[in-house]
Amino acid sequence: MSETKRGPIRFGLLTALVWLAVAAGIIFLLWQVITRISATDLPVSTATPNQTQVNQTIAAIVISQSTRSATAATQTITPSPTAKLTLTPATAVPSPKVTSTPGNVIQTTTPTELCNQAGAGNPIDITIPDNSLIPSGEGFIKTWKLVNTGTCTWTKSYSASFFYGDQMGAPESVPLQANVLPAQSVEISIEMIAPTSPGTYQGNWKLSNPSGELFGIGPNGDLPFWVRIIVPENPTKTATVTPGTTATQGATATYNPTISPSPSSTATPPIQASGKLLPVPGDTIDLDTLTLNSGNEDLLYQVDANNYHWLTPQDEAMIGVFSSREPSLPECQSASMSHAPIAVESLPVGTYLCYTTNEGRLGRALLEAVDPNNFTLTLDLLTWALP
Repeated sequence: MSETKRGPIRFGLLTALVWLAVAAGIIFLLWQVITRISATDLPVSTATPNQTQVNQTIAAIVISQSTRSATAATQTITPSPTAKLTLTPATAVPSPKVTSTPGNVIQTTTPTELCNQAGAGNPIDITIPDNSLIPSGEGFIKTWKLVNTGTCTWTKSYSASFFYGDQMGAPESVPLQANVLPAQSVEISIEMIAPTSPGTYQGNWKLSNPSGELFGIGPNGDLPFWVRIIVPENPTKTATVTPGTTATQGATATYNPTISPSPSSTATPPIQASGKLLPVPGDTIDLDTLTLNSGNEDLLYQVDANNYHWLTPQDEAMIGVFSSREPSLPECQSASMSHAPIAVESLPVGTYLCYTTNEGRLGRALLEAVDPNNFTLTLDLLTWALP
């Protein structure tokens, strides 16, 4: 019973094992066949490594083309002026020449503007204030107090120099007696002599550096400082009225009463023209008719490169500073006048001037106002008729 049962079992196991072995061999043979056929005839089996190479080749071609296009673009941009300009500043910016040039400009311009400049002391007139009365021919000493408002030291090579107006016997220049440092003040004294003829006299002065360049006071350092005196008509009478005093003090006490009762002042000379004019820089003034820019000018109102304003006589006309009171015809006849221009900046508002027109008429002008914005003048003018 047992033998009959074992026989079929063994046969079944062996048969199964055999079939498995056969199947495995068949599968192995089929795989080998397929592999060999794919390696020789079918490109599909080798697509993976070949495709990779193809992809790499394509990528190399693309990169090569990109490189060529970039190279071509670079070659077209290189000769352009833009590329050259971008390189030039790159080398020029760190250059020491570029940084040193502005430094030199700043160092040379700033000291030049501030080097030579003066300011008025407090007070500026130490002696002989404006319109002091001094007898004719008498000597006096004018002293100004000035402040060095610049950056340069005034050495003994600097001097006070006569600018224009009435020199009154003074030298052309007077050197400084000591060095004046910036912010220091100095008193400058000059000996003068009063003229022999009665009238008002004004001398304008400036400082000069060792090179002879003139400079003065004011915000721009170009205004003169001046001396203005009045020589009375009768100095001998004033001396007898106030004995024991100086001639200047006696003249101050009795000058106006002496002139007031003068017979000439009571006469009323005929008037050629009178009125007010408002000239601006560049205008001409006809003092015979009191008109502006008419073509027959006696005065030219002008401004120079330093913004300095001048009343300049034309042709045969003359002009001179009188005083702060209105002059009569005889006083203008004897007043000191010249062809020299007068600086408006040196005239206080309320100053009277005497003038002679180019037709020989005498007149007086009052400076009533000066517009600080455009320097328009307000002049009250009166021209007497010819006798």
